[in-house]
Amino acid sequence: MSTNSLRSGKRPALPPELGWAIEAAQNKKAAEVTLLDLRELGAFTDSFVLCTGYSARQVQAISDTIEEQLALRGVRLAHREGYDSAEWVLLDYGGFIVHVFSERARRFYDLERLWRPAHRTDFPAAEPASGANEP
Repeated sequence: MSTNSLRSGKRPALPPELGWAIEAAQNKKAAEVTLLDLRELGAFTDSFVLCTGYSARQVQAISDTIEEQLALRGVRLAHREGYDSAEWVLLDYGGFIVHVFSERARRFYDLERLWRPAHRTDFPAAEPASGANEP
């Protein structure tokens, strides 16, 4: 039942906190941003946000930005794991969990395969602001 709502050009209606987390990840150039909706699976949380960073520094920057943006909006982090190793940072917000992976860890753990019955939405890479200089 895995689908990609963006292929049809329709962006799914998201709870604000999920949208903020996804936007924060995209602002730090996270790759392969994916939302898994687990609500119909009786899981321990409603959603996973998955994304990839290309270096330990980027994984930490993505995690930091998500935490900062959600905290500014009053969304409280319940638990964080993996920040120091920066291979797989888990940010637990209770109703949803953000997973920020290195490329190697994302391929190895393959949560998309483990949770394949979940409704899946892939988000495109953030586009540069108009008029931005490209290297």
